[in-house]
Amino acid sequence: MKAQYRLAVERDAEQLLELTLRAYEPIRKLGIRFAAAHADLDLVLTNIRKNACYVMEEDGRIIATISLRMPWGQQPGPYGVPHIWWFAVDPDTGQKGIGTKLLQWLEETILRDTLKVPFVSLGTADKHPWLIEMYERKGYVRAGEQDLGKGHMTIYMKKQLRNDL
Repeated sequence: MKAQYRLAVERDAEQLLELTLRAYEPIRKLGIRFAAAHADLDLVLTNIRKNACYVMEEDGRIIATISLRMPWGQQPGPYGVPHIWWFAVDPDTGQKGIGTKLLQWLEETILRDTLKVPFVSLGTADKHPWLIEMYERKGYVRAGEQDLGKGHMTIYMKKQLRNDL
């Protein structure tokens, strides 16, 4: 069946929590303090209510999620554009490019074509063994760093989405 993309709703919260905790298990083992890695049901509901939380479904089951924090929201990113965070793929899906498909859909359909933003940002931990390189392969470039008091440096990355603005 073809993947479906949509905004999450509150009734998705329990399924999103279960997916997130399984997906972020390696992050917890690395000792990286990403909020999503230690999520509870209240945090999932807050994310759905306060941010643009998208899900990717296949056969009616959520297999991945990604959220955008908006510049006008309570926790904006550093550059005045939507900021990607809380990106999780069900580990049971294996290495099938699910995360790449979801990220590409978000970048092209939502950010570039609908919101018409010139670029998007995200942040990741300098201590993560492969995330920075993965995002660089997907066209992101390092744009700054900041110590947010989480026991690691947050590396901010940007990706150009439009050249006509």
